Amino acid sequence: MLQFPSPVRHDAAEALRSEVRTFLESSIVDRTPLQRAESWNGFDRAFSRALGARGWLGMTWPKRYGGHERSSFERYVVVEETLAAGAPVSAHWIADRQSGPTLLKFGTEAQKDAILPRIAAGECVFCIGMSEPDSGSDLAAVRTRAEKVEGGWRVTGTKLWTTNAHEADYMILFCRTSGSPADRHKGTSQLLIDMRATEGMTVRPILDLAGQHHFNEVHFDAAFVPETALIGEEGAGWGQVMSELAFERSGPERFLSSIQLLLELIRALEGSDSDLAQLTIGRLTAHLLTLRQLSRGVATLLEAHEDASIQAAVVKDLGATFEQDLPEIARTLVDAEPDRQSTRDLLAVLAYTMMSAPSFSLRGGTREILRGIIARGLGVR
Repeated sequence: MLQFPSPVRHDAAEALRSEVRTFLESSIVDRTPLQRAESWNGFDRAFSRALGARGWLGMTWPKRYGGHERSSFERYVVVEETLAAGAPVSAHWIADRQSGPTLLKFGTEAQKDAILPRIAAGECVFCIGMSEPDSGSDLAAVRTRAEKVEGGWRVTGTKLWTTNAHEADYMILFCRTSGSPADRHKGTSQLLIDMRATEGMTVRPILDLAGQHHFNEVHFDAAFVPETALIGEEGAGWGQVMSELAFERSGPERFLSSIQLLLELIRALEGSDSDLAQLTIGRLTAHLLTLRQLSRGVATLLEAHEDASIQAAVVKDLGATFEQDLPEIARTLVDAEPDRQSTRDLLAVLAYTMMSAPSFSLRGGTREILRGIIARGLGVR
């Protein structure tokens, strides 16, 4: 039976919450509801540096690498509050959430010393080099190949849906260093790619349904990567990338990406005596609180350095369902059409969220992949 531990209350974390809220009240006061709806797509290096200056990035890491040796729950509070407020967190998001922890766990001392303090300071942007054309969430089908040459590797292949690749300083690239895609989990490795200095690499923009540029295609044409770029052990990439995905799938972003829509819906229905409206908002709130408890349970496992990959998959799957249902539920309660140009905040946020919602069940692993992971963990597959 799959167990979610009960979150432990940490007084230090709760004391931090009011401090973060006070900071956010002044630092993002000018952001409109539509801008806040962008959630973790809002890119602002200055905001990330401000968080770093307050010690709110790299919070759980050792001090020798620029971290602050605080608890996972204290970090959770900062993440939760910035997302709930609609802060522009994208510039540090990937680096703080998964790239930094991956380097901390598997990287060389040189990699840690050079990069982790910059992430903790909010000065280093990462992108994720996992997804590829024609393979969807099947990471084991990776075709991007790194061939060993004198002094390093020559990398050839394409990565897709690479958020912030056009802004990033580094990428953690998941690739094949031996064998073929038929070998599945064997022969894969992770490489640290310098996005500013790697020759033979091309970044092409992909616009989303809202016409915004977050996604990219990154093509490697025999791009040279030095041997010092290897993260962890050659051929051990599968185990490393699964560890990375546990960080990616478990956080509150899996159910707070569309929180602004829920807030605007509640405001629009304020004073309504509709039984349907009250019942629906009650159910949505209950679902949100349940997801939060599950996510905090994953934080408990991570705090204890336990494997949380299955529990993280559950949170991600249920969170995506909640977020994709929310726009359609809102439309049943409000007699107006979504319009991104509307002066009515609800309609503008609704339009934005509807265009973003299809991606919620894709990012971090499709629903089918996640349910396969859960089934195997429960021993029913």
